[in-house]
Amino acid sequence: MADGVVLLDTYFSMFGMRARLALAEKGIEYEYKEENLGDKSPILLEMNPVHKKIPVLIHNGKPVCESLIIVQYIDEVWKDNNSPSLLPSDPYQKAQARFWADFVDKKVYDAGRRLWTTKGDELETAKKDFIEALKLLEAELGKKPYFGGENFGFVDVALVTYSSWFYAYETCGNFSVAEHCPKLMEWVKRCMEKESVSKSLADPKKVYDFVLFLRKKHGLE
Repeated sequence: MADGVVLLDTYFSMFGMRARLALAEKGIEYEYKEENLGDKSPILLEMNPVHKKIPVLIHNGKPVCESLIIVQYIDEVWKDNNSPSLLPSDPYQKAQARFWADFVDKKVYDAGRRLWTTKGDELETAKKDFIEALKLLEAELGKKPYFGGENFGFVDVALVTYSSWFYAYETCGNFSVAEHCPKLMEWVKRCMEKESVSKSLADPKKVYDFVLFLRKKHGLE
């Protein structure tokens, strides 16, 4: 194991997938511990006593919490691992990358969650908000192969993990991401050609089964 690296995570979490992906990009070996969020482990409560959430990266016994902070930590600690930096060195470009990653967490996550936790008019509003957020991201991507330019970078890590939830979002909301944002879906396919991405993301069909289970549990089906 590299420098005593442990990841507390759950398979379906797009936030946990970010940590897995960043570790894979840097070629870091680590111990994976699957958490049951319905019965949180003592180590999770000890390592993240404030939020009590996954993912938590434990490096040499010290915890790092919150997925985007974990990705930045991995990028800084293992910057010499024969892989490009996820964050650009230029201060302005770095600020822009952080802005769009924050946009993903504020806009894409919120609308995506509403897509599978609501019905009726609320669901239609969620669909509109979700597509609008993705269109803004598609415009930011432009003609670049990745959000990081020629290299897979920080915003790519932040957003691509949501693609494993697209099938569930589309099925619940009865729409197609590819129809509204074809260039963004081309980017997803490009990212999935990277082994670090394909092996780190959850199976979309398994994500959908998980979402369906939760919707039935809460009387939404």
